[in-house]
Amino acid sequence: MTSKGIAILGATGSIGVSTLDVLARHPERFHVVALTANHNVERLYAQCLKFQPRYAVMVDAAAAETLAKRLRAAGSEVVVLAGTAALETVASCPEADYVMAAIVGAAGLVPTLAAARAGKRVMLANKEALVMSGQLFIDAVHEHGAELLPIDSEHNAVFQCLPADGKNGVEKILLTASGGPFRSWAASDLVGVTPEQAVAHPNWSMGQKISVDSATLMNKGLEVIEACWLFGLPAERVEVVVHPQSTIHSMVSYNDGSVLAQLGNPDMRTPIAYALGWPERLVSGVAPLDLFATARLDFERPDVGRFPCLPLAYEAHGRGGYATIALNAANEEAVKAFLGREIGFTDIPLLVREVMRQASAGTPMTLDDILVQDEESRARSLFWIKNKKIH
Repeated sequence: MTSKGIAILGATGSIGVSTLDVLARHPERFHVVALTANHNVERLYAQCLKFQPRYAVMVDAAAAETLAKRLRAAGSEVVVLAGTAALETVASCPEADYVMAAIVGAAGLVPTLAAARAGKRVMLANKEALVMSGQLFIDAVHEHGAELLPIDSEHNAVFQCLPADGKNGVEKILLTASGGPFRSWAASDLVGVTPEQAVAHPNWSMGQKISVDSATLMNKGLEVIEACWLFGLPAERVEVVVHPQSTIHSMVSYNDGSVLAQLGNPDMRTPIAYALGWPERLVSGVAPLDLFATARLDFERPDVGRFPCLPLAYEAHGRGGYATIALNAANEEAVKAFLGREIGFTDIPLLVREVMRQASAGTPMTLDDILVQDEESRARSLFWIKNKKIH
């Protein structure tokens, strides 16, 4: 069996760490070609010593210099590169067969698109790439013979439940949502939510940004848009179901009345291992699900009144790509401002709605147009944050 080379974009984040854990269980099947990070020198240094990739990339130039010095002192021959262009270089390098796209937010779009254009197996944990570039990204996958496998637990679950031909007999996709930490809170209580409360997810261990997105249900809205592109279905055939236990990761409803579900413990190593081994299944290190301990499975409709980010995502997808770019950019800036205590939790959807309202109509079909809309939307977001009276 030929060992597959893996490049991990965002190696020091939770997805990157989980990916390396799975890879370490299968040293005969995989080897690490490249690891990238923004500025976490300490963790990337330790990862480089353990996995000895050919390349290490740090977006921050000063951090890259520090990493290079430390690796040289340790006798390592890892080549350290710096800057965002280096992300594209390693994402498309000939040595990498598979690319784990786990950079958070819009920053992951360009290198992930580079991987698709290089014909890689793209293991997509960066939902923003599809939210921003949609048709452009899917066209690149088809044109260059890339493989696109979803890593988000919900989309990976759907992928596992779909028929071999893609969507024969599929009525709709049911994306499950935990409901986040404020699922049962009254609307009046959400005004005073703190960043510490918002990042305390009840089921999953995730980074701060995605944890806040889960608390607002924006994460689920972005996943709806991603699902439409991944599986070629209109938004009205993608339904969100609140499932507090996070045991069922998503479901597919068929025209014969069947509903197929993928169940498992809430651990990202399961979808990571599935994407690495597909069409085989690999040992992931995740404990098997104990149905007796699980005991019950509950389902609710999402409360779009208390959590307006979800309907905003449906609206953005209906309006086209410029609106989804604005949605994503505004949300990223809003979450950053909320974590920095510049705006309140309930200000997040207000900011997103206003920036979306100013977005151009239609869908951009060039990367430059996408990046311009992203930049404009961020500027509008920062203006709103600066001038908005905090609740």
